[in-house]
Amino acid sequence: MKQCTATNESLSFFLAWARNPLLVASVIPSGSALAGLITSEISHATGPVIELGPGTGVFTRALIERGVKQEDLTLIESMPEFAVALSILYPQAQILRMDATRLRMVDLFNGKLAGAVISGLPLLSMSPRKVVAVLSGAFRKMGPEGVFYQFTYGARCPVSQRIQHHLGIKAERLGRTLANFPPATVYRFRRVSSIH
Repeated sequence: MKQCTATNESLSFFLAWARNPLLVASVIPSGSALAGLITSEISHATGPVIELGPGTGVFTRALIERGVKQEDLTLIESMPEFAVALSILYPQAQILRMDATRLRMVDLFNGKLAGAVISGLPLLSMSPRKVVAVLSGAFRKMGPEGVFYQFTYGARCPVSQRIQHHLGIKAERLGRTLANFPPATVYRFRRVSSIH
């Protein structure tokens, strides 16, 4: 059954990529090694978590396995086929079908601030203006110690130094996994005032 689910997810992901390759960063969903790395610092104690671009829900599953309750999850997904599937898989989570650049405009968790944001968005293929909108919206929805996690298939940090400086945030390399296809690196972003 698990093999069948993985095959269905891969096919769904490939079809979504074929329709919009700039919006879907890869032809296959992220693997369990990347999901384990990007969620490695998250637990039930983190508080509410926002996931941007969850796709087929690989990171969502990893978050739940780490103790995050569905009702403490908001999943922001712009692709309708993924949003529908996520709402079936995670009925207690808040699923919002929208562009992540509009994050600052929505009310989440009844006004409670999130502890983390996990992003599967292809930031390297987005304009600087959109990257700023995503990050500024995410940090507005998090408490002072909130952390934004982003993975990339690229060789460098997916957020330029100029944008980091503009937003008052700083990137740290959390780790790299060669077990993912393609290999991926995860960065954590924090407000500069929260870095000790």
